[in-house]
Amino acid sequence: MREVQIGRVYRHFKGDYYVVEAAAHDSETGEAVVIYRKLYADGGLWVRPMTMFLEPVDREKYPDAKQEYRFELQEIESVAGH
Repeated sequence: MREVQIGRVYRHFKGDYYVVEAAAHDSETGEAVVIYRKLYADGGLWVRPMTMFLEPVDREKYPDAKQEYRFELQEIESVAGH
């Protein structure tokens, strides 16, 4: 089972990168959500249902997508050797 990792960088299947800031619950529905920040432009903060964050790419709508999942965890090595 896939899990969201706080503080880690994810790539959206359309190509941009985001860092997960937190996991939370919607106060009205109790639904689990992911809070994440764009790593480009204004660095805006976004929220999305966790199930949607972790779901596979819709192949009918995006048949040429290179990733299997909507957001995929990126392994980024330290250039300073940490």
